[in-house]
Amino acid sequence: MAQNQHAATMPRADFYLIAKPRFSEQPLLLVCELARKAFAAQQPTLILTRDFTQAEALDELLWAFDDDTFIPHQLAGDDDDEHTAVLIVPPGIDTATRALTINLREQCPQSYGDRILEVVAADPAEREGSRLRWREYQRLGFEVNKFDM
Repeated sequence: MAQNQHAATMPRADFYLIAKPRFSEQPLLLVCELARKAFAAQQPTLILTRDFTQAEALDELLWAFDDDTFIPHQLAGDDDDEHTAVLIVPPGIDTATRALTINLREQCPQSYGDRILEVVAADPAEREGSRLRWREYQRLGFEVNKFDM
């Protein structure tokens, strides 16, 4: 029984490998789709971006990608951070851990909740970096999964 309990609490890392043209042309669209699912499931989400430019681009895209859906989001660093469903976090800003993290950075997050989503572009260099993160998550005891998108 104790083994089952441990398995239920094991953190998960899900790798989303971009294949579809719609996502390969604009990988941040997949990030928006994942954020929409998380918001619908009422899962507070952190999105760790590679840089401030990517954070701003994602902020804009979350407003525009779907006319029928509003996803409460903002760039991290404000007093309202803890009340916002989706928090976009550029490097250099510290935030509290949340159950779900979408990682767009080249390294594994230093702190994490129950689940990490890795969005991996079709670019061969991106795939190589994702393989290193995959092995690191395995080393840390994560359940690791791959999904072709």
